[in-house]
Amino acid sequence: MPSTGPEVAIVHVAVGVVLDQAGRVLITRRASNSHQGGLWEFPGGKVEAGESLMVALARELQEELGIAIGRTSPLLEVHHDYGDKCVLLDVHVVWEFSGEARGLEDQPLQWVAPGKLGLYGFPAANEPIIDALTELLQLSAGPD
Repeated sequence: MPSTGPEVAIVHVAVGVVLDQAGRVLITRRASNSHQGGLWEFPGGKVEAGESLMVALARELQEELGIAIGRTSPLLEVHHDYGDKCVLLDVHVVWEFSGEARGLEDQPLQWVAPGKLGLYGFPAANEPIIDALTELLQLSAGPD
């Protein structure tokens, strides 16, 4: 069977949905010269060859934000094809962390109430994360 074009490698990304004690979510802005540049995202980065997901998540959040992760739980996996790049986002909620989050790579960051995430522009692959987080937080809040 003939090839329809070059194979696009899947980029495996460890993503942290970091929550503070007030229940706000940490988002960061992608560098303008990067893929999906200028949009907001949940922090994280590539899982390196031979690296476990949790080691990658801990490393990325330490390198990008200067925080050490504590208790986490898996939220979802997102497979997304941008056409020029395919990503697998392995997303964990970071319920507890130590340190003060700051943009160590000169990236802007913002603590946002979950209900306000829709006011920010995110890459398409991040939209299912917002939906899953909203559902999770509604369930954990219990009935009204």
